[in-house]
Amino acid sequence: MGDKDKLILDEPVEEGVKSYSRKHSKKAKGYLQLPWYFSGGIVLFWGLLFVAVVKPLFYRLPEPLTVEDASKGVFIAERAQANLYDFEAIGTKVVGSDGNEHKTVQFLLKELNLIKANIQEDLFDMEIDLQYAYGAYVKWNLVNMYQGIQNVVVKLTPKGSTSENYVLVNSHFDSQPTSPSTGDDGHMVVSILEVLRVMSSSTQSFEHPIVFLINGSEENSLQASHGFIAYHKWAKNCKAVINLDAAGSGGRELMFQSGPNTPWLASIYKQGAKHYFSTTMAEEIFQTGLVPSYTDFDIFVEYGNLVGLDIGQCINGFVYHTKYDRIDVIPRAALQNTGDNLLGLVRTLSNTTELRNPSANPSGNTTFFDVLGLYLVTYSADTGVKLNYAVAAAAIILVYVSLLRIADTSNVSSEQILGSFVLVLVVQVIAFVLGLALPLLVAYGLDKYGYSLSYFATPSLLIGLYVCPSLLGLALPSFIYLKLKSYDKVSVAQQVQMTLHGHAAVLSILCIGINYYGLRTTYVITWTLVFYVLPLAFNLLTTLHDRGFSYTAILKIVQVAPFLYNSYLFYCFIVILTPMMGRFGLGTNPDLIIGALTALGTILSMGFLILLINMSRRSGFVLLTLLSVAIAAVTIASSSDIGFPYRAKTNVQRVPYLQVRRVFYEYDGTVSKDESGYLFSFQDRRGVSPLKDTNVDLTGLVNMTSDCAKYMMCGMPLYDHRWVEAMDDTMWLPRENPVWTPAEPILELRNKTVLADGKTIRFQFNLNCTDHTSIFINPNEDVTVSSWSFLEEYLTTNSPPYHVYYSYGIDDTPLDFSIDLTKPDADFNVPLFEMGISAHYMHVDGDEEAVQFAKTFPDFAVTIQWPAIYKKYQF
Repeated sequence: MGDKDKLILDEPVEEGVKSYSRKHSKKAKGYLQLPWYFSGGIVLFWGLLFVAVVKPLFYRLPEPLTVEDASKGVFIAERAQANLYDFEAIGTKVVGSDGNEHKTVQFLLKELNLIKANIQEDLFDMEIDLQYAYGAYVKWNLVNMYQGIQNVVVKLTPKGSTSENYVLVNSHFDSQPTSPSTGDDGHMVVSILEVLRVMSSSTQSFEHPIVFLINGSEENSLQASHGFIAYHKWAKNCKAVINLDAAGSGGRELMFQSGPNTPWLASIYKQGAKHYFSTTMAEEIFQTGLVPSYTDFDIFVEYGNLVGLDIGQCINGFVYHTKYDRIDVIPRAALQNTGDNLLGLVRTLSNTTELRNPSANPSGNTTFFDVLGLYLVTYSADTGVKLNYAVAAAAIILVYVSLLRIADTSNVSSEQILGSFVLVLVVQVIAFVLGLALPLLVAYGLDKYGYSLSYFATPSLLIGLYVCPSLLGLALPSFIYLKLKSYDKVSVAQQVQMTLHGHAAVLSILCIGINYYGLRTTYVITWTLVFYVLPLAFNLLTTLHDRGFSYTAILKIVQVAPFLYNSYLFYCFIVILTPMMGRFGLGTNPDLIIGALTALGTILSMGFLILLINMSRRSGFVLLTLLSVAIAAVTIASSSDIGFPYRAKTNVQRVPYLQVRRVFYEYDGTVSKDESGYLFSFQDRRGVSPLKDTNVDLTGLVNMTSDCAKYMMCGMPLYDHRWVEAMDDTMWLPRENPVWTPAEPILELRNKTVLADGKTIRFQFNLNCTDHTSIFINPNEDVTVSSWSFLEEYLTTNSPPYHVYYSYGIDDTPLDFSIDLTKPDADFNVPLFEMGISAHYMHVDGDEEAVQFAKTFPDFAVTIQWPAIYKKYQF
C-alpha cells in the first residue's frame, strides 16, 4: 500500500473516508485503506494461536517419575505402570468369571499384602477386608439384584486417630466382555495402589481414616458400590468420596462432578490437585444425561448421602469398552498426572477440618473452572449469579455510554445513534442465530443423506463443516449492513464499533436469561463479556475510543484471553464427546450435538474478532473463503474416504450383538417357537449401513419392530437397561443352526399356594442360571402382581413388564423367589402371567459358527458379543 493510499488510523475517520473518496472518485460508503490481507490475517492469526497454545496445553502431561524418586514420598508412575502390566495380563474381568472373581482378586490381595508389609507400623494401621456383597436396589426402571459380588476394601488409619469420619476412595476392577479394562478402570486401580503404597510408607500422617474401595462390579449396573455403601461395616463412617472412573484412556483426568451442594469441595480440589482439569459446564452437561455413562458416584450420593468429587479419564474414548483399551495407549505420564492429583487430593481431604463436623458446613453449589490447566477459578454459585448480572449490566451501560460518545463526536443526535443501534442490534441477533443455525443446518443435511459422524476419524473436518459456517453466519449480516450503510457523519470505525457493541448486547441479554434460568455455566458468557468490558472502559477513559480504529488495538490484545479459554473449553468437550457419539444410539443425530458445541465455541471465541474483518476493504474475500472451505468440507465428508467415520484400532465402529437362541413354552408346556440368530443393537447413528459393502453376510436382517409389538421385551434376551431402552431399534439376523450355550437356565416351579384372601395365589420358583440373568414378568390383563420376594418398592413405582436384573460373583447358589398374583374372579386355572428368563454367557466365545461369523467383520468394526438364551414361560 503506497503512502498516497494510506489511512492514518488516529485521524478522524470521516476525513480519511472523504480523502479516499476524493482520490478515487467514489462515494464515501466505507471503503477502507487497510490491505486486503488484513481480514484474512485476523482469522489465520487466531487459528495459529489455537494450534500453538491451546492444543499443547490441553494435551500436556507431567514428567513421569521413576523408582529413583521413591524417597521423596511422591507418586511413582513407574511402579503403577508395572502393576498395570500385570493387571492387563489377566485379560477380561467379567463379573462371575474366573478372571474377575479369582485372578484379579488374588492379584489385588497380593499387592495389598506387599504394601502392608512395608507400612510405617508406628504411624499407621492397615486393615484389608474382602467383602461378599448381597443386595438389591431400584435404578433405571428395573430391580438390580446381586449375589456374592466381591469388594476389596482397605482402611488406613493413623495411630491415635479419634476421627470417626472417613474418606472413601473408589474405583472398580471388573470389565466389559471384550475389554481387558486397562484404562477402564485399571488405570485408576493401580493409581489407588500406588497412592496407598506412598501414604502408608510415608512419615506424613493425616487426621481422618481413609477407606480404599476397589469394587468388583461397576459394569453390572454399579452393583458393587451399592453393596459397599449399603452393607459394609465401614460404610456408615464414610462422609466424603473421591470416585475414579474412565470413559477414555491415556490423557488427563477430568473432575466433572463436585458436591452435591458442598462448596468447600471445590477448594479441596484447588488445594490438592496438582494438574487442574475441571469445569462446572462438565458437571451440568453430565447431569443432564447427555453423556451415555454412569458412575459409582451416583450410588454413593443416592444411597449413602456422601459428598465428594467424581473424576474420570475422558480423552481417547474411542477405545473405551473395546479390546483396544490396552496399556499401549496409556503413556506413563498419564499415570503420573492421575497419581499426582490423587495423592494430593487424598492427603488434603483426609486432613480437612470440614470433615470434623460435615453437617455444620455451609451448603450450596460452586462455579469452578480451570484456565488452560494452569490455574483453577472457584467461587460460590451465589457469587456467580451476582457476578453474571453485574457484568451483563456493566456491558449494557458502557455500550450506552459509548453510543452517546459516538453521537457527540459525530455531531449526530443521540436519538439517531440509538435508533441506528436498534437496527445494529437486530443485525447482530440475526448474526448470532446464523452463527448457530448454519452449522446445525450442515449437521442436519449430512445426517439426512446418511453422512453423519464424518468427523469421527477426521476431526479437522469440523473446521470446514461447522467452524466456517458459524464464522460466516456471524460476519455476513454486519458485512451486508455496513456495505449498505451511509457514512456521511458516523465514521466507518464507529459503525464497526457499533456492531461490536451489538454483539456484546446480545451476549449480555443471553447472560441475563441463562443466569435467571439457574445455570452456573453462565460463567462462560460472563467472562467473555468481562474481556470486552475492560477494553471498552479503557478506551472510553482515554482518547482511543474516538481515534478511528485505534480502539481495536487494546481490544485485540485483551481478546486473547477469552479466545484461549473458550476455544480450550469447547475443544475439551468436542474431544470428550466425539467418541461418545459412536455409542449414542440410532435415534439421535449426533452431528447436531457436535455442531452445536462447535458453533457455540466459535461464537464465544471469535464472536467479537470476526467482526473486525469489516475494517478491511476486502472483507468479502474472507466470507468467500469461509464459504469455499465449508463447501469443500461438505464435499469431502460426503464423497470421499476421508469422511468415512471408522478406522481400524483407532476409531472403531462398535457392533454389539447377541448369539441368541429363543424358546417359547406355552401354558401346556409345548414349544411354540425355537429359533436362533443374532440380535444386533447398533450404537451409532449409521447403524448397519457401513457393513453392507463388506464381507459380513447380513442377508435376512430385519427390524424387530413387529416382534417388539407382539411379545414381551420383543421376545428376546435383552441384556440390561440400555438394551431395553433401545429394543425398538434392534435387528434380527436368523440362522439355521441352533446357537450353542454352555448351559441353560433351569426354572423350577416349587409350589403354588392360594393365600387366605382367596383371590391371591403365590408361585414359588427356583432358578439355576448363569451369572448374568434377567427375569421379565408380565401379568395378564386381569391379573396384578400384588407382592413378590424381590424389592416391594419396585412394584409401586413401575408398571409391567417388570424387569429383574440379577448377577452373581463368587456365589453361584441358585435363586429362590416367589410371586403373588391377585385375580378378582379367583380363577387360577387359566394362564395368569408370562415369565421370560434371559441368560447371558458373557465370558465364552460361542460355537464355531458364531466365531467364524464374527471373523467376517471388517477391521474397522469391533464386535462386542456373546451367547445368550431366552426362555419364555406361561403360568
